Amino acid sequence: MMMLRQAGRNVLRSVQAREGSGVRSYHERVVDHYNNPRNVGSFDKNDPSVGTGLVGAPACGDVMKLQVKVDEQTGKVVDACFKTFGCGSAIASSSVASEWIKGRSVEEVMSIKNSDIAKHLSLPPVKLHCSMLAEDAIKAAVKDYEAKKAKRNESIELTEGKVAEA
Repeated sequence: MMMLRQAGRNVLRSVQAREGSGVRSYHERVVDHYNNPRNVGSFDKNDPSVGTGLVGAPACGDVMKLQVKVDEQTGKVVDACFKTFGCGSAIASSSVASEWIKGRSVEEVMSIKNSDIAKHLSLPPVKLHCSMLAEDAIKAAVKDYEAKKAKRNESIELTEGKVAEA
């Protein structure tokens, strides 16, 4: 794993070194989030307060897992983490997304657009699919959390109905 990360850093450095030759380099924010990704990790997917979004782009092989932990009382995302297998732009997009969703309500999180992430990272058109994956992962994680919440509420209602009948 460490060898792959070092190889990736070498690629990023070589792209940056050619900046003067007319070849587009990664923006400093992409390099920062790639070299120092925020919120890498995972939560217990069986935790009822955790929503998991797993998305991928078959064309390039990028796969993103983004998880959100939501406070039931406030409806705010209290923590987020991700694991991404992919290019520097995919890792940076996941890292930015995980930072942006913390502390926001579930409704606010759903309003984050891939174009906002792409603009923040100055992604070139050929890398826009990375920010699209991040947006899709956010939406999938929230959808998973809401499905768990609805199932839990349905279970509580059934239990309360049985108690009332007794």
